[in-house]
Amino acid sequence: MFKGLGDRLEEIFKSLKGKGRLTEDDVNQAMREVRMALLEADVNFKVVKEFVAHVKERAIGQDVLESLSPAQQVIKIVKDELTELLGGTQAKINLSPKPPTIIMLVGLQGAGKTTTAGKLAKLLSKQGRRPLLVAGDIYRPAAIKQLQVLGEQLNIPVFSLGQEDPVKIAKAAVEQANSTGRDVVIIDTAGRLHINEELMDELANIKASVKPHEILLVVDAMTGQEAVNVADTFNQKLGLDGIIMTKLDGDARGGAALSVRKVTGCPIKFAGMGEKLDALEPFHPDRMADRILGMGDVLTLIEKAQANFDAEQAAKLNRKIRQAEFNLEDFLEQMQQVKKMGPLEQVLSMIPGMNKLTKQLKDQQIDEKELAQVEAIIYSMTPWERQHPERIDGSRKKRIARGSGTRVQDVNQLLKQFEQTRKMMKQIASMTKSGRKLPKLPFF
Repeated sequence: MFKGLGDRLEEIFKSLKGKGRLTEDDVNQAMREVRMALLEADVNFKVVKEFVAHVKERAIGQDVLESLSPAQQVIKIVKDELTELLGGTQAKINLSPKPPTIIMLVGLQGAGKTTTAGKLAKLLSKQGRRPLLVAGDIYRPAAIKQLQVLGEQLNIPVFSLGQEDPVKIAKAAVEQANSTGRDVVIIDTAGRLHINEELMDELANIKASVKPHEILLVVDAMTGQEAVNVADTFNQKLGLDGIIMTKLDGDARGGAALSVRKVTGCPIKFAGMGEKLDALEPFHPDRMADRILGMGDVLTLIEKAQANFDAEQAAKLNRKIRQAEFNLEDFLEQMQQVKKMGPLEQVLSMIPGMNKLTKQLKDQQIDEKELAQVEAIIYSMTPWERQHPERIDGSRKKRIARGSGTRVQDVNQLLKQFEQTRKMMKQIASMTKSGRKLPKLPFF
């Protein structure tokens, strides 16, 4: 996500930091490079022009150039302007004080509306809401079935009248929600491969009949400026309340996310960050600006950890570390908890200063398959072996390797890495007992 742009900006600011004192020419040169980086990231030309002008105007002020750390001041200005470009503050869903809140999802065919409907329903369920999914796409044969399958997986009801008129379906769904105590209605509407009058008329009729509190456009971030054009047209025709940007995790350039608010005036409310049903995140402009500039995203990391880590297990692990009793069963348990938070690279990118490590992991091709191999090796051990890894001899290693479909060298490597981790934890435990200050880790 934003990888190309993030790498370019990191290089530009690295050269600024190396100068110590900055001149107006230094800032102008850096802004030229920022301009090129944004254009290469497929950001709208007018948006780039205005962004660079704002940054330059603030950066060449005397307070910046004569400060003790002018490069840091320039980076802060760029971060502030990026945050503003992305929307400034988080835009939340407008929940109606009188339920049900009606949310209408619109967009082109293939943008991921149906899957996003399921993801949004799951997210709102976690917040204590009782959503009803509505199958309003009557033209795509698999759409109704797809939504019903998602509803079964999530244990959320799906309202459908088959191939009936979409306006009739929407009105009947709202009545159903009222009678069954469902406080959110999420309507999955039809899309087309391109924008046409027939599609817009149908959506306008649904809007007029049920008066949704939120009309959210679902767009594919990887289509770049085409996503911005689509958003602009839908906004003019329907009046959007917000945008859900799918596949943002796979968008290395980021042009759509950086352009859409400025061009349309519509805030990005959610970002799709993967294929799983829990991979929909509220969009925070300030956190996204931090990620682009390689500053991490600690708040989102903490929220993910709180959502996925069991508090009792965490306390138990903390006790084991302090008592130097950490074993392979604990290691496996923690690895599985981290996996729930999403792809390893995505989790690491949220930790400030971990950009270089993320690149090293990519270079070494350490991926989810290797984590699966570690899991297989540990699962092939007996409970006694997991609790006493230092007692595993040669014959046991051969058996474990056979059982996990790996080599003895792989088993040896895991045991060596685990022993190093355990030694480090013993040091931390002894430092804690003696009252000495713990070493400051980058992610605590």
